[in-house]
Amino acid sequence: MPSFDVSLAFFVAALVLSVAPGPDNIFVLTQSALYGPKAGVMTTLGLLTGVCLYTIAIAVGAAAIFLASPLAFNALKYCGAGYLCWLAWQAFRARPAEDNLTGSSFAGCAALYRRGVIMNITNPKVALFFLAFLPQFCDPLIGSIGAQTIYFGFLFIIAAFAVFAAIALLGGKLAALFNKSPKAQIFLNRLAGCVFLGLALALALSSPR
Repeated sequence: MPSFDVSLAFFVAALVLSVAPGPDNIFVLTQSALYGPKAGVMTTLGLLTGVCLYTIAIAVGAAAIFLASPLAFNALKYCGAGYLCWLAWQAFRARPAEDNLTGSSFAGCAALYRRGVIMNITNPKVALFFLAFLPQFCDPLIGSIGAQTIYFGFLFIIAAFAVFAAIALLGGKLAALFNKSPKAQIFLNRLAGCVFLGLALALALSSPR
């Protein structure tokens, strides 16, 4: 298995990448700001489940299809963009809740978990990122590349969870503040809708290169 020094270098890189603004941490911040820190953590678990699935796919070589096939890449990214547009529509239609976590606008923790999973598995850029990033730390001289890929993938998941959980707590403080006001709830939902539309546009315009 990789040495401690290599593992530490990878973990630090994973922390830095997780902190850098991107679709995943923006998504976590938005959900936790709307519904509280628990919602942000459930969204995080969904996103990281998608990362786990892509890590396994890379380990067995399946994710390389997105690099080799523009048709597969485009089909998946448009599915993801469509799903994000649907989330935006739901956010724009949401009404203020009488109780910040029990009102009709709260989809439920299971639904937020599913959103996280779907968002990541329908984003082929996630697969391409890991396809480019993980192998840089793998050494064929010390063992199976597939096993090392899974090892680094789970190290990345641990680092990302630590960062995203902190973001969820930050978003939860915003939720406690904004959910006291129906107007603030409407503003957050509209903001979330705009974020989802922005993510959808960025995904639809993305390319495998």
